[in-house]
Amino acid sequence: MSVVLTRVHELAEIKEELAARDWFMGTSGNLAIKVQDSPLQFLVTASGKDKRKKTKEDFLLVDGEGNPVGATHLRPSAETLLHCEIYKRSKAGCSLHVHTVANNVISELYGDAGKIVFQGQELIKAFDRWEEDAELQIPIIYNYAHIPTLASTLGDFVKEDKGAVLIRNHGITVWGKDGFEAKKILEACEFLFQYQLALIQAKAGLLASTGALNN
Repeated sequence: MSVVLTRVHELAEIKEELAARDWFMGTSGNLAIKVQDSPLQFLVTASGKDKRKKTKEDFLLVDGEGNPVGATHLRPSAETLLHCEIYKRSKAGCSLHVHTVANNVISELYGDAGKIVFQGQELIKAFDRWEEDAELQIPIIYNYAHIPTLASTLGDFVKEDKGAVLIRNHGITVWGKDGFEAKKILEACEFLFQYQLALIQAKAGLLASTGALNN
């Protein structure tokens, strides 16, 4: 089996898993996986597709500038340039971008601070942070409508071969050495976001009930 077909199957499995979580509302989200380094080529989801469905035209091959390799009627995702930045600035082999309610709400709550910080959480280990009371900072960037500007801004935070960046009221982009690691990081981030929102809600409820008792 060729490298391209192997990567197609790998990315299709990831897409199927994320679709089962309902993380592709309204055709949102895009996925990419590297095929080769020199010249840079990677598979990316085609634009405008319902990613909850499996077809023979889910992905197309693009170059380091995000342009299709070879003749095709498919259009790469509008946000392909984000994946280009990641592959140019790191040794990552897979990058994933999804929109969920949790990551959008978190990005708005903490957007003014430009980051959200987690400490002492078990799921931080997905980022290979193993020390006790480890800290994880996830940057939050402005949602520029101009995709080259958005990609460049995200690129400034690609410091390692794995990582995550929130785009305010837009979604999260994660990357890792391969599909397994990228999906692991995405799942860990979404857990942390849901935990944080549940914690905020629980604390608010506790304060409200305590206040009612005191009154």
